[in-house]
Formats: sequence, structure tokens, C-alpha cells
Amino acid sequence: MALDIVSYGRRGPSGTLRFGAAQIAQIQRTVGRAPEVMVKVSGGGRDVGGVDAHLRYIGRHGKLPMETDEGLTLQGRGAAKEIVADWQLDLCKSQYKPRPVEGQKDTRAKLVHNLVLSMPAGTPPEKVAAAARVFARENFALQYRYAMVLHTDQAHPHVHLVVKCEHEFEPGKRLYIRKATLRQWREQFAAVMREQGVAANATPRRVRGQIRKPYRDAIHHRLRTLRTFGELSTGERAKRQPPKTSTFMRGKLDSVLQALRSGSRALDAGQKAMEGTRQEAVADWRATADILRKQGEGDLAAQVDRFLVRMPAVQTDAQRMAERWREQARSRALEHSSQEPPRQQTR
Repeated sequence: MALDIVSYGRRGPSGTLRFGAAQIAQIQRTVGRAPEVMVKVSGGGRDVGGVDAHLRYIGRHGKLPMETDEGLTLQGRGAAKEIVADWQLDLCKSQYKPRPVEGQKDTRAKLVHNLVLSMPAGTPPEKVAAAARVFARENFALQYRYAMVLHTDQAHPHVHLVVKCEHEFEPGKRLYIRKATLRQWREQFAAVMREQGVAANATPRRVRGQIRKPYRDAIHHRLRTLRTFGELSTGERAKRQPPKTSTFMRGKLDSVLQALRSGSRALDAGQKAMEGTRQEAVADWRATADILRKQGEGDLAAQVDRFLVRMPAVQTDAQRMAERWREQARSRALEHSSQEPPRQQTR
């Protein structure tokens, strides 16, 4: 089980459970809150046109250099088409199946997988690119064609990696990505980042005490735009056109406001399951601290204890949104009262 930290331990000659050096290092990184790597699948083209469009997008339409599995660097408006032609994607038969009608799932096989390898803000971009280069070579070289592009236009440096699904030398063999594959890739990418001299970790959110699930890229982008607009001064906001509201978040907020008005328990839906998950994680960490103390790692056990104390409270998304709404309502009330002219006292 992903939460079972104790399972990393091994029985010693005396039968006592002990952690090895690698497990102790993993615990140190986790309780020390080392930066967490991200490896995710962001999609994948099912026809030549879709692959070409994505390559042009990540290459910023010729402005950014693209590295290939052959060690070449391509740049310019024709780079994407050159890669598509070199990979002979037009020979992949699945793309010629009929497109699904609107509203139906596209069952055509992917021609490529679109991956993103990312590190938190402050990580040297060149280190991320170097680690991504090693990661891609170790997993795909001489098997699956690939191309990568480094992006530094956001706070967190990240690499877009496009990998051809069909094996180069074994007809019929394809690259399939499952949850276990992504877990393995995260751990591998974190290890390669550490080889670059960058502190990096790869642990499940629940082990770190984080319950909240990440939103999809488009929602993240919209929320970031809304937050940036909200942080502007009143005068600056008046000069700009407000960003469009996310329909996803608007729907969630509407349901939260309805629950607040009606006094229903809808905000607490899912909290019991989340608390159960948290209790499992806490029990695991306490067992880990006990083993560390018996092993003579008292300082690290104390760090585990402090890590547990600092775990954020369990909150559903609805509860978090309700809390933010109440805070903003109080702020608006204070701002409104400060702008009102003082009342004149009558004698």
C-alpha cells in the first residue's frame, strides 16, 4: 500500500525491523519537505495533425529549440514537421480510422504520449533540462522516438517530452503508461535530479499529509490568472479587463454558497474518508518513528514527530472554498466600512 512506510523496512538478524540507508534518506527527504518532482501525462496526439500542432505549441512556433533522441537540436517554424516526417507517423494506421462524432470518446490509438517533467519554482532550469535528458535516454532511447523542450516562462521550470508510442524495432509493441509506470518514473526523475545536485523527492501526497487532488492544467491556468488579477490594487484592476471565470470553479462555488445558505452538511461530504486516510498515514509515521528510535536514529524520529504535528488539517475542497469565501466577505466588509465617510455627531 502506498501509505505503508513501515513496509520499506527489513528484518535484521535479530528479527527486529530496521531501515536501510536508502529508506532513511527517503524519510529524511520527506520530513524535511524536499521539493517534490512532477511527472504527468498531459495528453497525446491521435493523428499527424494533432502531433504537429502540439510540437509547434511546445516549441512556441519555432522560438524554442527542440532536442531529439538523436541528439539534434531543431528550431524554427519547420521543426515540428521535420520531426513528424522523421518519425514516419503517417504510416501509423490507427489515425485513419473514422473520427468519433462530437460527444463520443476517441478510441483511436495514440501516436504519441505528451509528458511533462516539472520541478518547483527556484530550481535551476538547466538542471531540470539535464535531468530530463537523462530520464528520456534511460527510458526510451533506441526504443521509442522522442523530442523535448524546456519551458521557463512560468515560475516552475518544466520540460515537455513527446514520445512516439510505437516501438522502433519490434512491430506491434507499444508504450503503455499506467499508474505504476508514473510512480516509477517520478522516483526515477527525482533520483536523476539528485544526481544533478538538486534536492528532490517523489512520495504520494497522502504520505506528506496532502489530501487535495491537483486540478487539470487548464483549471490551474485559469485559477492562476484569477489570483493574479485579484492581487492587483483597486486602481490597477479598474484599468484591466477581468479574466473569464472558470466554469468548473464557478459551479463548485455555486454549490458551496448554496450549502452555506441552506446550512446543509454538503461541505463535509468526503471528509470522513479523508480522515480515515489521514489516520492510516499518521499510524504509519508513528510506527516509523518507533523503529527509528529503536535503531538509534533519535534525531530523525524527533523530526518525524514534528512533521506529524505540522500536518495541515483535513479539509474538503468545499470546506476550503467556504473558508476563503468567508475571509473575502470579511475583507470586503472592512474595506467598505473604511471607505465610508465618518458620521457627523449632532449636539
